Formats: sequence, C-alpha cells, structure tokens
Amino acid sequence: MKAIFVASVGILILGLSSCTPVSPIDVNQTSQIASQTDAQPQQIVKIAPSSSTVTVLKVLAEAYQAKNKTVKFEFVSLSQSRGTIAALENDIVDIAGISHQLKREEDNGKIQYRELAKDLLIIATHSSVQGVTNLTTKDLRAIYRGDIANWKELGGPDATILVLDRPEDESAKKLLRQYYLSQDKTTSKAIILNKEGELIQTLQDTPYSIGAFSLAYASINKLPVNRLSLNGVAPTALNFIKGEYPMVRQMGLVWDKVPSAATQRFIDFIFSPEGVKVLQNNGFVPVS
Repeated sequence: MKAIFVASVGILILGLSSCTPVSPIDVNQTSQIASQTDAQPQQIVKIAPSSSTVTVLKVLAEAYQAKNKTVKFEFVSLSQSRGTIAALENDIVDIAGISHQLKREEDNGKIQYRELAKDLLIIATHSSVQGVTNLTTKDLRAIYRGDIANWKELGGPDATILVLDRPEDESAKKLLRQYYLSQDKTTSKAIILNKEGELIQTLQDTPYSIGAFSLAYASINKLPVNRLSLNGVAPTALNFIKGEYPMVRQMGLVWDKVPSAATQRFIDFIFSPEGVKVLQNNGFVPVS
C-alpha cells in the first residue's frame, strides 16, 4: 500500500512539474517564484509545502530571492504533510513543509526535521457578520454542531450561519477539536473544503460564513474579515506568548541530510536572525 501511495504522489507531482509564476502568497495553486537575470545561471530549489505551510515558505522564499537573484524556487502543492514528505524521500523536491513533528515511521534515515514557527489559528467571519466579536467555547461548539444556526442568537444579524470546515485529518480541524470542539459531531450542513486557501476565499465571498484559518495569512493579505476573540482573548502573537491564546499550529521543515549547496544556503537563511525577523514581521511566532 505504501509503495502505491508513493508512486501516486510521484505521478501527481510530475504532472504538476510545469509551473507558472504567481504571487508569493497565493495559496490556491502550484506556483513558481522566478527572477530573470541577464546571463547568470539559476539554481533551482524545489519545495513541497503542506497547505498550512505554503504562506510561510513563500514569504521566506521571496525575502531570500530579493537578495539572491540566481536562485529560483519551484513550489508544488500537495495539501497534506504525508505527501510532501513522500515527495522529498523520492528526490522529487528539496524541501518539505509539514504541520507536525516528523514521526518515526515517516523518517527513512536520510532526512532531517526542524521546527520553523508557530502560526495562530483564528476563527473569523465574513464582514457581513456585525455585532459578534467574541465567542465562548460553548458558543463555538453549538455553532459547529448546528445547535446555534442564526447569528441573531449571538447578537448578530438575522441570518443563517454557514459553517466552513476542513477534513477531520487536517491540522486546523484537529486543533479546533483539541481546544474547543472536543468530539462533538459537526453539523451535516457544514461545507467541507480540502485546502485552507479554498476556505479563505470562500469565507471572503460568502456572507454570514464562519471558518478557521491562519492569522499570519489574514495579516499579510489584510483580509477584510472579522477576527473573533475566543473566551474574551484576542488571537494575537502576544497573547499566545503570554499563554492566553492556545490554538496555534506547529510548522516545520524537512530536508535531506546531505542537501544541495543552494538548498543549504536557503535553510541557513531561514534560521538566521534575518529569517527570524521575516517571520516576526509577517505575523508568525519563530521558534527560539
């Protein structure tokens, strides 16, 4: 079964190998960050981020490439961490982004892992939801169960609540369950979106919707959404550092133990004081 899965990942990535330039924080499609130089050959670093690490890796790649014009980054989107690790272990990419610590069964002995940063997960609503700025754990559980189905029950407009959700095996849903939802069954009326980028776009386009996604992405892109406090605590990096806001996603990098010179230089930049500053400036909480 594992062999079939790895082969499938290989086929998928090879099918996506022809990439086109996009914005460095576009989470919805496979992309390439490229810089045209006069005569200098470009060194290629291929990255497979999980959907939760796309933004942080593209922000870092953009900052690095601003000073290193001979490097070209190619991104291949695989959504889940297990696919990115398989791509790395099969020498299809140079770096994998994952949203959990590397597990023993995922390590083939030829790769290495290092935690990169924390990213707060926020609960946000479409801008049409006026009058609701804070939800208690009880409120949130009732919304996701479908027991509270109209915003007016929470002091908002007289409109049906539309829950935008992620699959149960995604990091965002796991965190929601860990800190707020417990094992309550999610309403059958919830719309399940496989990628975080899809959820973010749907929330912006859909009045009276609610969903959970990255604080850093919301900050970088200045999203016109309502970020909600939970149990009276605002989703800020400071509140996390103070131990008051618990819902954060762990992001890490995996790469070969013997990487290419270009890959190693990028890794060195990521964990340098300059890389840490890039993370802080974009709403992430670097790991000391």
